[in-house]
Amino acid sequence: MKYLLLDVAGTILYKPDLVLKINETLNSFGYVISVDKLKYNHKMLSEVIRFPDRTNADFYYDFNSELLYSLGIVPTKELLNAIFKSCSYLPWEKFEDTKALNEIEIPIGIISNFNSSLKDKLNEYFGPIFSDIFVSEEIGIAKPSTEFYKKALDIINVNPKDILYIGDSFKLDLKPAVELGITCYIIDRDNIYPDNKNVIRSFSELKKLIN
Repeated sequence: MKYLLLDVAGTILYKPDLVLKINETLNSFGYVISVDKLKYNHKMLSEVIRFPDRTNADFYYDFNSELLYSLGIVPTKELLNAIFKSCSYLPWEKFEDTKALNEIEIPIGIISNFNSSLKDKLNEYFGPIFSDIFVSEEIGIAKPSTEFYKKALDIINVNPKDILYIGDSFKLDLKPAVELGITCYIIDRDNIYPDNKNVIRSFSELKKLIN
């Protein structure tokens, strides 16, 4: 492999308090849901509902309504307001295993459905380690469109078969990447897909995949 391409949200950055805050809010309303169940349903819903580049209250009200229904809870305005309040402006953090990126000796790029603030976030958490950063809001095309990936490939100028891509979504990441001949794996740290050959469990596996 000659180039490592990465997704961002759920792949290298996440909000560690998000599920916990939702769970605490549900508990305060008398609903007892396991963290594992909540995390699983949140992940499955994220696979089928497209996140806009810039999220807002309306989006999260709709998303959380569907999440509650999937848990057997009928959403009320009071509950949705409480969840939104508890989850607003939670900080991002990088996954612990992303320290493995410092050992990668080939160029590393980013392709993400995100807004223009992404470059500053990446520099804050990782420093200037990324050769290219492709952001949907800036380019005007978003995943899972293969056109987004094609624009990135034109600039990277590396044969797709020599690119290793790691994302966290089968729909947004793996499907379009594979269609273009890119080798792609889904990072599955929570073992949601226990028997899937297209997943890795940790970034500690990257060097082996690259070599």
